[in-house]
Amino acid sequence: MGYVAVKGGTKAIEASVEMYRNKSHYGEEMDVESVKVHMNQLINQVMSEASLYDRNLAALAVRQAEGNMEEAVFLLRAHRSTLPRLHYSTVTNTRDMFVERRVSASFKDIPGGQILGASPDFTHRLLDDSGVHDSGAVHEDADVPAYGYRLDALPKVVDYLEQEGLFKKQPEDDTIPDDITKQSIEFPSSRSERLQSLTRGQTGAVTSLGYAEIRGYGYSSHPNIGEVRVGQQPVHIDPFDDGDAYYIGDVELTEVEAFMPSDGAEEESEGGQEMTFKIGYGLTFGQNETKAIAMSVLDYSLSHPIEGVATCDDEFVLLHVDSVESTGFISHLKLPHYVTFQSVLDRVRQTKGEKSE
Repeated sequence: MGYVAVKGGTKAIEASVEMYRNKSHYGEEMDVESVKVHMNQLINQVMSEASLYDRNLAALAVRQAEGNMEEAVFLLRAHRSTLPRLHYSTVTNTRDMFVERRVSASFKDIPGGQILGASPDFTHRLLDDSGVHDSGAVHEDADVPAYGYRLDALPKVVDYLEQEGLFKKQPEDDTIPDDITKQSIEFPSSRSERLQSLTRGQTGAVTSLGYAEIRGYGYSSHPNIGEVRVGQQPVHIDPFDDGDAYYIGDVELTEVEAFMPSDGAEEESEGGQEMTFKIGYGLTFGQNETKAIAMSVLDYSLSHPIEGVATCDDEFVLLHVDSVESTGFISHLKLPHYVTFQSVLDRVRQTKGEKSE
């Protein structure tokens, strides 16, 4: 017998939704504050991918999604779309960041020193059932010097390369950045669109494509991490557009500057061609170092594309790292496709019948 579209499924759908809501009530319910305290890294990823810096709302989304990363991002983005945009912040400079962690893999001695901060990089990957909880956060006064520098005024490692003439700073671009939360990305994309898409991208997807790029499916250069910064970045607004900015708070950021040897587009000098360094850039909400590093790799790859290479194709990369887009499309495959499949089934039966004649 042939299959037909199912009717009267409304009650079943309502029962399914009710069952899902009741499912989370089994056992002891975790409050939002507990999620914030004990799932800090998950909160960081959700805020980054949802483009909304609010730990309370991110924790609420994680709890409601039962820890499902993609669902939590979907919930937070949906909520974000309902919020009015009252102000735009002024241009912020990460040189003003109050640094809590700062490491360089390129130089051992850097101005201001290496600041290890709180990181799992130096721990053994063993389950710890001791029950001891330590946030690891160390708050220091901004006036405490780090090798003669204030923690909210540390110089950049790239300054050293610039002083030696090994890095050429690009002129400042005051063009208003494109906002992909208000309009769809257009290809070829602008750099502001690329950076927004990458910082909103699913952490695993951005990491995987960055890894593929390094392994040989793109520019294939091993990046040297000039500097990883994690800290509190001050944010200001100018509500009256009179040049008088007001401080409204800090956001935790991870910033990465990756050094890449120039890829053949060397600049001419009196002695011939001269090798220099270029930079791949990564910036995310929260402490999210792996993603920020992978982002810097893809930023460089997309800014210096190689024809025919997937990780240099902005449409391929940017449309496929978005967790909401990809999860939504894949998930929709389990929803009713009765009519379309019936059409395919009829064609298959028809070709089979023609072959047997």
